[in-house]
Amino acid sequence: MKYFIIAGEPSGDLHGAHLIRAIKLLQSDATFIGHGGNKMSNEGMLIIEHIDTLSIMGFTEVLKHLPKMLKIMGETIKTIQIEKPDRIILIDYPGFNLRLAKNVHHLNIPITYFILPQVWAWKENRVKTINKFIDQSLCIFPFEQEWFESRGIPANYVGHPFADRPPLKVSKKSYYNTVGFSTEQPVLTLLPGSRQQEIDRHWPIYLDVVERLKQTNDQIQFLVGKSPHIKLEPCPDYIKTEPDARLAMAFGTAAITASGTATLECAVEDIPLIVCYKFSALSWLIIKHATKVKYASMVNLILNREIVSEYLQSNMTPKNLSSALIPLLKTKSAERKVMLDGFNEVRRSLGLPGVYDRAAQAIIASSRQK
Repeated sequence: MKYFIIAGEPSGDLHGAHLIRAIKLLQSDATFIGHGGNKMSNEGMLIIEHIDTLSIMGFTEVLKHLPKMLKIMGETIKTIQIEKPDRIILIDYPGFNLRLAKNVHHLNIPITYFILPQVWAWKENRVKTINKFIDQSLCIFPFEQEWFESRGIPANYVGHPFADRPPLKVSKKSYYNTVGFSTEQPVLTLLPGSRQQEIDRHWPIYLDVVERLKQTNDQIQFLVGKSPHIKLEPCPDYIKTEPDARLAMAFGTAAITASGTATLECAVEDIPLIVCYKFSALSWLIIKHATKVKYASMVNLILNREIVSEYLQSNMTPKNLSSALIPLLKTKSAERKVMLDGFNEVRRSLGLPGVYDRAAQAIIASSRQK
């Protein structure tokens, strides 16, 4: 079997790598080609386009890069025509992936969508595209299967990938010794995002928050989860950088997190957090009128109530953020207890381990039926 896989973001690269590994355990002679990152490359996939050139978010940003993305789309279609894969696997990244599915439908290559677009939140009209052009839908949130099937799309809930996270190989004490932290003082984890355009908007506000918190407690220690491909300028020496975002989450006392996958990761790692995000003015205007859900954080969406505080756009101010973080940095506060109790509910909802194995089995079973 030859698989053409498309992941356009760092999280998709991680999921794609695990999925490739699971498929290879069942089909040792399978080959993989497509768009992804270093993790998928390390699993043996031939990378055509790297996620560093694909990871774009926001309406104005997409418009700015539209000529480049249209060129990549055309080249992708040509590559698929030449390679003639047995199956195409799309991972999240709906703006590109759904258009591609439509453009290659005439080639009669079965298409699997792993980690379906969150059309229940906005752009519900994409359901028609999924129904028409996607052959197999694999969803990862417990409420999604019923939602999609009620709209005529057979969906298979395989569980959430975070249910498969292995235990950490390093202890908190040894990690603190390595970075020079005291185990007696709180650690604030800073997660400003994984895209440079997010960082550019968020980082100055994060730095202001840090300064405010230092004035309230000069013993607070600061740790930033920094993706290797982004720049944090300036980054004071007292803020330690950590390329492995999971370690930054696991060993923090509380976190300030850009809205996205990291919010759910923090819940899984049991670190109290606040959520924030700042879009361009045009992107925010469109999102404000198009979004159909009450919350930005997946933690709140899963539980259908506000567990973590959200500070979006004009509400993302240093004063608001620092005020919300102060009680979360106190280990015995009522705010922490309520949040951690909610995290227990979230983790129980994510299903059992073995998500990538179940996804691989479903993909291969579907291929055999074809």
